[in-house]
Amino acid sequence: MENTAKITVKASGTYDILLAKGGLQHIGQAAAERFKPCKIAILSDDKVFTLYGKTVMDSLQKAGFTTVSHVIENGEQSKTLDNVTEFINTMVGAQVTRTDMVLALGGGVVGDMAGFASAIYLRGIPYIQVPTTLLAAVDSSVGGKTAVDISAGKNLVGAFHQPSMVYLDTDTLSTLDPDVMRDGFAEVIKYGIILDRNLADTVARPGTFDLEQVIARCISIKRDVVEQDEFDKGLRGLLNFGHTFGHAIEKLSSFTISHGSAVARGMVIAAKVAAAYGYTNYTNAIAKVLESYGFDLSCPYSASDMYNVILSDKKRSGADITLVLPESIGKCVLQKMPAMQVLELMKKVRL
Repeated sequence: MENTAKITVKASGTYDILLAKGGLQHIGQAAAERFKPCKIAILSDDKVFTLYGKTVMDSLQKAGFTTVSHVIENGEQSKTLDNVTEFINTMVGAQVTRTDMVLALGGGVVGDMAGFASAIYLRGIPYIQVPTTLLAAVDSSVGGKTAVDISAGKNLVGAFHQPSMVYLDTDTLSTLDPDVMRDGFAEVIKYGIILDRNLADTVARPGTFDLEQVIARCISIKRDVVEQDEFDKGLRGLLNFGHTFGHAIEKLSSFTISHGSAVARGMVIAAKVAAAYGYTNYTNAIAKVLESYGFDLSCPYSASDMYNVILSDKKRSGADITLVLPESIGKCVLQKMPAMQVLELMKKVRL
């Protein structure tokens, strides 16, 4: 396959991330080079499957795989235990066994659900990630975090389960709605702020950089972090910059505020909180970049409302919460503090 770059992740399982511009029709070949012929259960959403379902299934079948598909409604509201159960029932009906695989064709919602389903079906079967959004490409498809939302909060039921291959055709990004594409840039900007000043400088002006190179850099950063801290006990926590506050905003909005938009707001709040805590204030620098991409950075919720949701956040440990705070552009730190202090700081910055 020409025009294909490869990034290898060596975690509890070793797998390749393939960046194949215009190469979705070759996914069957890539799978056949790595896996024996088997049945592949595809989870996708109605928007993505309409665009790419036939291409992926035809390619897999041509390469000797058997396919079965299950399609859900596009959107965060579909990321539920009930929908995972329905997908599993589809696999049972198709007689998917432990020697078979799951394939996620879509954005972060589909990827998280397919990964979780494959983690719990028959106590775990392999899966392939085929991200079709920028956000999924640079973040959620890599690293093996899988989960669904419940009424108490986002991603509270899940498992660590590394994919067996990630296959990204960057041409699929050309069909994204502008709002969905912008969501992905929140995560791209995040990578620069937390760990790579050069990347932060590169993406500071929209449309002035090679997107494929930026995607590859983001994936490489996440690969390096995951290899050092696969199960999120330390360093990997940096990838949550903006997410503690962002997830609260998503939940309070009943997910009418998208993940990327919420994370953008969350990064600005984290910068304000960092300044109130005593770090150098990078709020304006971070906000300026995010605003140049068209993000609305207003927060319509009070500190108390946000705090009540944050108390159920996965990153809470006993009476403490660990926040990711910017020490400089290109370097964030993990700051553990009492939960009540988080509330006080949010009130101090007038949330």
